[in-house]
Amino acid sequence: MAAAAHGHTPAAWTGVTIAFIGFAIAGVAMILPSVLLVCAGLAVVVLGGVVGKAMAMAGMGKQPSQHVTTVEEDQAALAAA
Repeated sequence: MAAAAHGHTPAAWTGVTIAFIGFAIAGVAMILPSVLLVCAGLAVVVLGGVVGKAMAMAGMGKQPSQHVTTVEEDQAALAAA
């Protein structure tokens, strides 16, 4: 498999940004002892994952490579050779 795209897609950037904001909220909430705010921050982290996955499913994620063959195609090519 070729070099990975490392998630440089709008879906990945959006999901990670939302999750980072959630971690920041939860981190600040740990300094100010607020259980409610920690839970809110963790909810934002989960929301980041959901938004990232939804955007990827909507076509803004990594698209399948045209240069990768399946096992069946590899076996057929070896059999033909």
